[in-house]
Amino acid sequence: MAGSTARVMLVSPAVGADLRAARFGGDAPPDAAGLRAATGAAAALPAADRHLAGPSARCTATAGALGLRARETGELADLDPGRWRGRRLEEVAAEDPAAVAQWLADPAAAPHGGESVLDLCARVAGWLDGEAVVGGRVLAVVEPAVVRAAVVRALGLPAAVFWRLDVAPLTVTELTGRAGRWNLRCGRPLPVES
Repeated sequence: MAGSTARVMLVSPAVGADLRAARFGGDAPPDAAGLRAATGAAAALPAADRHLAGPSARCTATAGALGLRARETGELADLDPGRWRGRRLEEVAAEDPAAVAQWLADPAAAPHGGESVLDLCARVAGWLDGEAVVGGRVLAVVEPAVVRAAVVRALGLPAAVFWRLDVAPLTVTELTGRAGRWNLRCGRPLPVES
C-alpha cells in the first residue's frame, strides 16, 4: 500500500466526568450517558482497515462502546500534564496563574514538567506521517488534544493555534493525504441512534 492515499479518521471520545470538569490528564472512562451515545453512534462509523485507540480509559471504553476491537497505541496518548495530572484547570489557575498563562500562550512551555504542545504536535506528526506511508484507512479513537495536534500537522498551522481548535465529543475529523499533503474534513458529528 506504500504511496497510496491514506485516510485517517479521528474520533473524539464520549464525554465523562473528567472531561466535564476540565481535569488535566483525567483517566476516568465516559459516564453512562456518554457510553450510551457511543453505542448509539456505532452504526455511523466509517469503514476502516485498522482500528486504534489512545491508551486512556476514556478512549478505550469509547472504542469498545463503538464496537471496535481497537489496538491501543502510546503514540496517540493525550498531552502529558506532568504534576498537574488529575487536577482541575480552575484549581491550577488559581494556584499559579502565571504558569497557566505561559502554558496557554507558549506552545514550547511545559511549566507542569510534562509534555509541551510542541512535543505533542511532533509526536502526533510522526504517527500521522507513518500512516501516510502505510496508506489505507485507519480509524482511531483519540483525545481532543491529539485531534488538535493532527490538524496542526496536516494543515501546517503554527502550534500557537492549538488551543483555538475545539473538538466536540463523538465527532469524526478526517484527514486524507499522501506524501506530506493532507486535506481536512472537520468534526462531523456521529449521528446517534436511539
